[in-house]
Parts: sequence; structure tokens; C-alpha cells
Amino acid sequence: MRTKKSVAVYLVKTVEQAKQISGVYLQTIRLDGVVSFGLPEIDDRYHIWRVPLLHQNHVIGEAVIDAVSSLLVETKTTKKQALEDRILGRKQIASGKKKSNDTPKISNIRNTVGYGDSEMLLWKTPGESIDLVFTSPPYYNARVEYADYADYLNKMRRIINQCHRALNEGRFFVINISPVLIRRSSRNESSKRIALPFDFHRIFIEEGFDFVDDIIWVKPEGAGWATGRGRRFAADRNPLQYKPVPVSEYVLVYRKHTDKLIDWHIRSHPDQKLVAESKIADGYETTNIWKIHPAHSRKHPAVFPVKLAENIISYYSFKNDVALDPFAGLGTVGESGGET
Repeated sequence: MRTKKSVAVYLVKTVEQAKQISGVYLQTIRLDGVVSFGLPEIDDRYHIWRVPLLHQNHVIGEAVIDAVSSLLVETKTTKKQALEDRILGRKQIASGKKKSNDTPKISNIRNTVGYGDSEMLLWKTPGESIDLVFTSPPYYNARVEYADYADYLNKMRRIINQCHRALNEGRFFVINISPVLIRRSSRNESSKRIALPFDFHRIFIEEGFDFVDDIIWVKPEGAGWATGRGRRFAADRNPLQYKPVPVSEYVLVYRKHTDKLIDWHIRSHPDQKLVAESKIADGYETTNIWKIHPAHSRKHPAVFPVKLAENIISYYSFKNDVALDPFAGLGTVGESGGET
């Protein structure tokens, strides 16, 4: 029995697209003025583009791009240090164990509100300049700008990938997320519930994050009746129709992969006064079940409460740290005291 081979669908289809993505990479490492491109080539076997990086017509490295997701393959792309060494004719240190920094980085980014496509804005954000990411993604069923669910997940992957680059070593990405309901288009069809948190979990792991915790945000009883889920069973009580009313959401906690222990951030922080001032007071959440009343707004269909953001910022960052919400919404993270 023969099975039909699946054909990879490329987001990067042309030489110009490959050059454009490579150009953004050179801009982020500030070498776009001194490095040019050779002729990009597609490697169909591995579904990647290879873009030669030139200085004075000499090849000094290459940018490697995943043709399916359009993401730069950082592990195969020539690093900034190697490019600079070759441009300046410096001898490169023999590869071995990378010397680790003695102290965590302190971000110098000021309080900023960016307006535009999150992916594009993140490309312009300096690497290792953010101390905490806390967000809730735009849900697939809330907008019509995605071709399909795979297109939506690819967009989320590219944003998570850029957040990983922007995050400081070993810092946290916390996401408020829940399954979404795709309503039926007619009475002859069933509604569909998509397990969004589990698809996002796979993306986080593949993009270099370690899973840390699953926090359950519980809302007051009856809060989920607005979805209509459970009403049919409540009326008829027939077997197979049972659907519990959703009154909870996930708050998933990930950490950018590093060999450093969390204690390194605390003990080696260059400002120990800030560390002392950041200690958590009594009354903190002691379990992973958080009971917080939801927030509502006419301006946004899915706003999360300030209390939720306040908890995340205080538990996963120091005072004066820079927190990023790549989707912003109504600006709840900024209102809660984070630098956005």
C-alpha cells in the first residue's frame, strides 16, 4: 500500500524573500552596512535556504533560513562574533566552552509602546534586552487574518522565536492561554474546541524554552455560561452530551534554556538592594490554583485582570526589570507596573 508523501509548504519561496530575512538579521547585529549577500540557494532536502554573507566579495559566513516557517536557524547561521572577527581579520579563538558572564545583564530599554506588527517590532528589539515576557495571544477564532490554523501557529511561532532572542539569559516567558471554541456554522455541524495550550507548549519547547509550571486561573462559578457550553446538557441530561462549563484558564510558565541556576540571578545580580526590595510579601499565592475575578471591557473581548499581571510581574521579575507584552491588548501589563 502506497502512502502519499506530504509536500512541505514554503513560506520563503524566492531569492528576494531569503535576502530580506537575512537583511533583518544583519540589522539586528548591526552589520548591515558592511555585509552583503551572495546568491541564496534552496536546499529542498532539508527545507532550508542558505544565504552567503559577503564582505568585500569574500564569503565570511552564511545565514540559514527555515523555508517552511521563515525563521532564521540560529544554530546554523554564522554568529555576530565570528562575522566581526573575519571582517577585522582577527584570529578566532578555538571553539570550546563559552566563557560565561559573571553577572546577569541589566536592561537599559526605556518604557516604550510599539505600534505595528508584533513580529516586525520584535525584529528591531535588541537581543537579550528583556527581563520578562507576559502575554495572552490573540486567539485563532477572534480574527479572520489567518489563512488557517497552521498559518496562525506559524505566526505565533515566529513571535515566540523572537521573544526568545530578546529575552535575557534564563529569564521567564509566562503566557495566559486556554482552549478556544470554534462555533458551528449550521445546526448540521458540531462546534469544535481547539486545545491551544498544548500546541503552544510544543512550540515553546522547540523554540528553546524549558517548561516550569502550569498555574490554573479559576474564575467565579458561573463565569463560563456566556459561552453556552453545558446548557444543552443542563436542559436534557442525556449521556454523551455532557460538557463542563469552562471556568479556568492556564497560566503557563517557561524559562529560556540555560545552564545557569535561578540562584545565579539572585546572588550575582549587580544591584543587591533591588533584589532585597523585590522580595515577595505575605499573602502570595501558595498553590498553582489562583482564584481571580475576570476583567471586562467594551474595548477588548478578552482582557485579563490587572491582578493577574501584578502577580506575574512580582513573582517573575525584580524591581526595575523590563517586562514585555508582545500583543499589548489594552496595555494591562504596562498598567500593572511593568516596562512595556
